[in-house]
Amino acid sequence: MGLGAVPLDDVDDGDVRGPLRRCIVTRRELPPDDLIRFVADPSGTIVPDINRKLPGRGVWVTSERAAIEAAVKGNAFAKSLKRQVNVSPDLPATLEALFVERLLNALSLANKAGLLSTGAEKVEKLLDGGRAVALLHGTDGSPEGRRKLDAKFAAIQRDKGRDAPIVDWLTIEELSLAIGRSNVVHAGLIQGGATIRFLSQAERLRRYRSGLSAS
Repeated sequence: MGLGAVPLDDVDDGDVRGPLRRCIVTRRELPPDDLIRFVADPSGTIVPDINRKLPGRGVWVTSERAAIEAAVKGNAFAKSLKRQVNVSPDLPATLEALFVERLLNALSLANKAGLLSTGAEKVEKLLDGGRAVALLHGTDGSPEGRRKLDAKFAAIQRDKGRDAPIVDWLTIEELSLAIGRSNVVHAGLIQGGATIRFLSQAERLRRYRSGLSAS
């Protein structure tokens, strides 16, 4: 917080605008994209407001599973809202499942938009043509099967001065379900709006699981 800056309140009173919000667990002031907003529904149950559109007074927690667990354990929602609330002990797991669902939906849309190729052979063709902008691997796939693809992708992107995003935190079953094909282990994405949205959702899930500072 800069010199002379006014400390942020814990509760937003329904106004979700502004460049920074304060986490009720860590007390750090962060951009809204690095946090998750929560509101109490009419029954007093705490619900996540992922899209920041729900009415009512809201509180913010750093978008990390560890921070959500700390908020639940420390009764941070009730303390900040200054009222009795109901908080499910499964809230951290529920949020993770929600982020996975959003990521799979984004992948399905990228596939429907014709931006996705599956299978090691087709992915290699994308790489040879210089079209791949991201690779996907089932987290339970063989490391040997991806090593050559990853090395080739990294070299190509390095020569272009670009990042080489690799998403490897979905299972083979999850990839297959989202794409509508069996046994999807490797896939490649080409440039497009749906690819950008998928990578944004992938990063959000990664950071939720690993922490904002994880590389």
